[in-house]
Amino acid sequence: MGIRKMLLASAVAVCVAVPVSAFADTSGKKIALSNNYAGNSWRQAMLTSWDKVTGEAVKAGAVAAADPFTTAENQATEQAAQIQNMILQGYDAIVVNAASPTALNGAVKEACDAGITVVSFDGIVTEPCAWRIAVDFKEMGRSQVEYLSEKLPEGGNLLEIRGLAGVFVDDEISAGIHEGVKQFPQFKVVGSVHGDWAQDVAQKAVAGILPSLPEIVGVVTQGGDGYGAAQAIAAAKRPMPVIVMGNREDELKWWKEQKDANGYETMSVSIAPGVSTLAFWVAQQILDGKEVKKDLVVPFLRIDQDNLEANLATTQAGGVANVEYSQADAIKVIEAAQ
Repeated sequence: MGIRKMLLASAVAVCVAVPVSAFADTSGKKIALSNNYAGNSWRQAMLTSWDKVTGEAVKAGAVAAADPFTTAENQATEQAAQIQNMILQGYDAIVVNAASPTALNGAVKEACDAGITVVSFDGIVTEPCAWRIAVDFKEMGRSQVEYLSEKLPEGGNLLEIRGLAGVFVDDEISAGIHEGVKQFPQFKVVGSVHGDWAQDVAQKAVAGILPSLPEIVGVVTQGGDGYGAAQAIAAAKRPMPVIVMGNREDELKWWKEQKDANGYETMSVSIAPGVSTLAFWVAQQILDGKEVKKDLVVPFLRIDQDNLEANLATTQAGGVANVEYSQADAIKVIEAAQ
């Protein structure tokens, strides 16, 4: 399913207009973003989307503040201390992209006990008092192998590029990939490296493992690593496998070049960085007294061969294919979950 069809299916309209008349009770509220990591293009796009949408919301009087904070290291202890500082600073809601699904639960519970709304997204937390917004990351991983089974029905060897070690998202996508291999046993994962969702890290990691690998027919990824893998494989003068991409502009650009040159075919899938703006609006709606289910699921964004050019044209240089959410979008997501 293409990106446009998936967005229609989720009943989420792409819109950043701020309906001022909808705001009643949150104009004096302060929301903070606690982010554990900013070392790749997805996280940078996520923060940019947050600043854009929340900046408009503050100007329109939706909330009094929407301040973003990112820890220096991807350490749960540091992020827990950051959340504790936010409690002391008097924020009414904290939106969290968490370093760990469990290690922050103590700090999150402290926030809840202080009357603070906590909404986690992408890297979610398991503390029952918090809300969670995520895609089905396991399905995102499994769907890659399903795609390869259609493109390469005879199967073969796969290289897996994982994300940031110890993070919930990395574990879930990897679990989905391995579920896919069980479902389609003609494939075998013969090597696995961590690329940290970053092109340069992935390139070095793939270059390091390639000499020990047999021929590979596919590379399953998590986002931000496809172009780095392609560069390493090309430098090693090995046959180019089908590399699943992760919606980054450098990946889509390389894919387009290869498609034009030799008909190269693949697909690309990731969570939209703008999910941070959905989390913001969900927090705002909770502060406004709306009943919201604790777990909300949004679709991942998939790009296919037939809509590559259209999506590349709307993706910022150095950025990631994206969707940003309005308050109206958040209300639709909330209502759809009831």
